[in-house]
Amino acid sequence: MRFLSFLFFFSCFTLCLNAQIFSPNKYPQNYFGWPVGANIGIVANFGELRPNHYHMGLDCQTDHRENAAIFAAADGYIAKVKIEPYGFGRCIYINHPNGLTTVYAHLNAFEPALEKYITSEQYSLQKWKVFLDIPVNLFRVKKGDYIAASGNTGGSQGPHLHFEIRDTKTDKCLNQLMFGLPITDNTPPEIIRLAMYDRSISTYNQSPKIFSLKKVNGVYSIIGNKITTNTNAVSFALTMQDKTSMSANPNGVYGAAVFDNGKRISRFEIDSISYAETRYMNAHIDHKLKANGGPYLQHLSPMPGYENFIYTTDESKGIINLESGEIHTIKIIVADANGNQSTLKFEIAASNIATKQRINCTQKLIPNYINIFENSKLKFYLPENAIYDTVYFNYAEIPSATGKNIYQLHNATVPVQCMYPVSIREKFAIEDTGKIVMERFYGNKKDFAKANLGDGWYTASFREFGNFQLLVDREPPNIVPVGFRDGINAAGLSRIMFNIKDNTEDILHFTALLDGKWLRFSNDKGINFIYKFDERCTAGEHVLKISATDQVGNIAERVYRFTR
Repeated sequence: MRFLSFLFFFSCFTLCLNAQIFSPNKYPQNYFGWPVGANIGIVANFGELRPNHYHMGLDCQTDHRENAAIFAAADGYIAKVKIEPYGFGRCIYINHPNGLTTVYAHLNAFEPALEKYITSEQYSLQKWKVFLDIPVNLFRVKKGDYIAASGNTGGSQGPHLHFEIRDTKTDKCLNQLMFGLPITDNTPPEIIRLAMYDRSISTYNQSPKIFSLKKVNGVYSIIGNKITTNTNAVSFALTMQDKTSMSANPNGVYGAAVFDNGKRISRFEIDSISYAETRYMNAHIDHKLKANGGPYLQHLSPMPGYENFIYTTDESKGIINLESGEIHTIKIIVADANGNQSTLKFEIAASNIATKQRINCTQKLIPNYINIFENSKLKFYLPENAIYDTVYFNYAEIPSATGKNIYQLHNATVPVQCMYPVSIREKFAIEDTGKIVMERFYGNKKDFAKANLGDGWYTASFREFGNFQLLVDREPPNIVPVGFRDGINAAGLSRIMFNIKDNTEDILHFTALLDGKWLRFSNDKGINFIYKFDERCTAGEHVLKISATDQVGNIAERVYRFTR
């Protein structure tokens, strides 16, 4: 009997210890209902890794179709509505009495009364792209009320509902799987590979050592079980993924913790993230490896320039010190939001610690400091939170066919957290000074921004390194009607569509006037501008005037006469 009591006590003690590895769930359970009238399932979760950001919600499946019914997840009132070409597309925000907000994105039509209200507001503002504060209690909802039809609008690549739960006061997104939503998950995360970094040098100045893993009796280990290295300080990263019991779709993990000789030295938990913080995902992964076509590797300890909103460390900052030569026993626990865990164990020791080689570079950029680069032709300024680890910065000037230099500012495999100004000193004809754009390009990606002149310098702001040059833009946008022409009888058409492109990508303003009055064209995904015929276009003859303006003020205008 004493032995059974001891076993019960030991089991409870072990469970308590495991529970303390990650923070206890502090969120209300079963308060929110499932928001989609379709088979319950997710195709992406909170914290899943995406280019330059964490995924901030649940992507709820809609049975691979649009126009599934979307329901209010709990009692409350519609507080905001957003409509934009990218991002959320058409989106509803509902505030709830418990201090939380739910967000429903990539929608098609809103429920009829809300749709009518939003249309009226768009015409009053003469804007299609809006982010509206709805008067409190104008649209009250009960849990399970129909609020919209699902869609594929905005930055969506297939029909689904993007669903978020936020703290209303702070606007931080909270891990939706912590709220007791009906997602069955008894499947532990999968650990795919281990990577080791020499933390005596910058992570950007090395390639990690990769170790294959094996799984025996439910525990992961490396081949040979022991690592021998020639550096005195290391940290680790993992490629890992999670799946639910309801889907084989690979999702992101909730967290991971590192133990050195039994002591927890670091952990991360993807529990709450704001949109101001989501780009720090670039510091949570090996960005250089991923940008060069490699896999996602998630650092298990923070980089020097990372704001520690997901990491918790001891005084070691999650770095294992190997100077003594002793063998360290490492245990890594990976968890999902439902408490399923996987464990990786191995040993590590240092032998014949190598002398570090001197690195040649134009300038060293240091995290947590303001970094300034300037010469007679180019200068830029990095705020103190701009980079995550030391950058051995390389700069070059490359002649181009335009007669103006291309300036190479390192390369885009090293990420930048925030916008930073780049200034180039060049001379242009007076009539062109307002038509100058700065182009940043790297690989097959290009960005353009209007360059403003001041004290002989043309300045624009960007969020990545790469190659920069100044260009004169005198070319207006190109307006191309799709299935529509001047003089057409449009009685058989359900809509008018124009494809509008510009040589520097962005259309700053688009305006459509029907018989001199503003007409609402949608602009989903940024290229096609669409008007669906409604009561504002009556039977008879009409004049439609279309104008588009690019970011330096070049204007294209077209006039079409048609009959309806």
